[in-house]
Amino acid sequence: MTSKAKQSPRERLLEAAATLAYRDGVGVGVEALCKAAGVSKRSMYQLFESKGELLAASLEERSSAYVARALPAADDERSPRERLVHVFERVELQAGEPEFQGCRYLAVQIELKDQGHPASQVAHRIKGGLTAFFRAEAERGGASDPDLLARQLILVFDGAGARAGIGADSLTGLIAPTVAALLDAAGMR
Repeated sequence: MTSKAKQSPRERLLEAAATLAYRDGVGVGVEALCKAAGVSKRSMYQLFESKGELLAASLEERSSAYVARALPAADDERSPRERLVHVFERVELQAGEPEFQGCRYLAVQIELKDQGHPASQVAHRIKGGLTAFFRAEAERGGASDPDLLARQLILVFDGAGARAGIGADSLTGLIAPTVAALLDAAGMR
């Protein structure tokens, strides 16, 4: 990571938006974003059409890291079942980190409610990609109903992340048997 002094105003705003929106929610004010980034409101609005556009750009910028942390590499040669289990092992590992507050993409969708909001659209696309991954692996693994299994897995993924994110539950010893039961019921190899 480059030092804050070497980052451009745009980079500082994107970082501030990612940090503050994850910690405090998407309702964080423009003033707080600009203060954290060390950028004037005028500069922010020269760089981004709106706070919504800034939030969307911040989510977009972090999407490849999110996918890389969550999903196995494309050239990973494990079985589809093992590739799916890998995702949930990663969730359990991330949920144990002290700063974990759940999935930022799910949080944005819940907080905004407006599916037309630019940040909500980015979040919806990213979460849709995860569901598509689940479906593709389910199909490759011979699941009896790949669509249903993908929907069940995203439900477990989102529910597990949300419960761990609010400190309501530990995923240790909970998520693996839940996912295994779904994979077994679907006939996954």
